[in-house]
Amino acid sequence: MKDYRKLLVWEKAHELVLFVYKQVITTYPKHEQFDLFSQSKRAAYSITLNIVEGCGRNSEKDFSHFLDMALGSAKELEYSCLLARDLGYLNNDIYNEVYEKANHIIAMLISLIKTIRGN
Repeated sequence: MKDYRKLLVWEKAHELVLFVYKQVITTYPKHEQFDLFSQSKRAAYSITLNIVEGCGRNSEKDFSHFLDMALGSAKELEYSCLLARDLGYLNNDIYNEVYEKANHIIAMLISLIKTIRGN
């Protein structure tokens, strides 16, 4: 078992969740509340929740599995924000910030997964 709060990747992912809640989904129109709004929000916090769940597991194999899930959620968030930008819900500055933050987390997750798996 690991303390997720000691992982820099969790800290960065948590900051991304806060950014999505405070800066991203607030720009979506009301009619997207149960669609893209909800999907973007779930993808964001799924990154952190998967890291936390992986830390609660007893094996490195299980931990890396949940990091894989977090990686998928980060890619999902990246795309949902691209779609929101292309639909005119997000300006380029906010999109670019989400993209950069998400891709930094993606790189951190890949690095951690490779370390755990001994690649």
